Amino acid sequence: MSYECILYEKKEGVAMIKLNRPQVLNAMNKQLWIDLEDALQNALEDPEIKAVIFTGEGRAFSTGADLKDSKGRSLSAYRDYLISLQEVSRRIIRFPKPTIAAVNGYALGSGYELSLACDIRIAAESAKFGSPEARVSSSVTGGATRLLQDLVGPGKAKELLFTCDYIDGKEAERIGLVNKTVPDDNLMGEAMAMAKKITENSALSLNLIKKGLNMAHEVSLEALMDYEVEACLATVSAPERKEKLEEFTQRKK
Repeated sequence: MSYECILYEKKEGVAMIKLNRPQVLNAMNKQLWIDLEDALQNALEDPEIKAVIFTGEGRAFSTGADLKDSKGRSLSAYRDYLISLQEVSRRIIRFPKPTIAAVNGYALGSGYELSLACDIRIAAESAKFGSPEARVSSSVTGGATRLLQDLVGPGKAKELLFTCDYIDGKEAERIGLVNKTVPDDNLMGEAMAMAKKITENSALSLNLIKKGLNMAHEVSLEALMDYEVEACLATVSAPERKEKLEEFTQRKK
């Protein structure tokens, strides 16, 4: 599967989506967002894919929006562009299959926000996270104003967004921004190991659990608990339930 601005690869039930504009440190232009949306649709429709890994080609995950791409854009066109990229971000946040960001090098601005939209973040020790938007008279997108607070708390989120400070992988792990930090050479191995562990589990269960986690911000506790009943019934009545129970029994012997 060929794209202009990303690389797409399938391996052992995992889709690898690699941002591929290394000459500009994977700065995100309109075509890259279009490619991302198409790759997500392909991963969604492929029954063999049970998890998705996002990473960057070369020295960076992504340094954020390609400012050259926006030069000369009218305010109306900018609004349309922002609305379209917000929709792709929503698709990543709500994507039915688990997503992992394997963050190599710089993850700034929109690149930072892409990592926040993923379910799990694994960072290389050399990773650098930051939101420089306020330095260039811009603002954050991709749901970052909520996603960042959910991970590190309101006070730390405000500090990072207001100061535009960059933090490395170890500090990101310390404050809860990433799940783990690993040596640079181990990044993709760790991400793939995590993804493979996920793919061993029921696709239906993963889908329904992720949906419930996302609903937690949008509905009451009562409504969420009602959903949990229906989700559990859907899984235990699925054909693969018997197969998974048999696998579990064999492991216990």
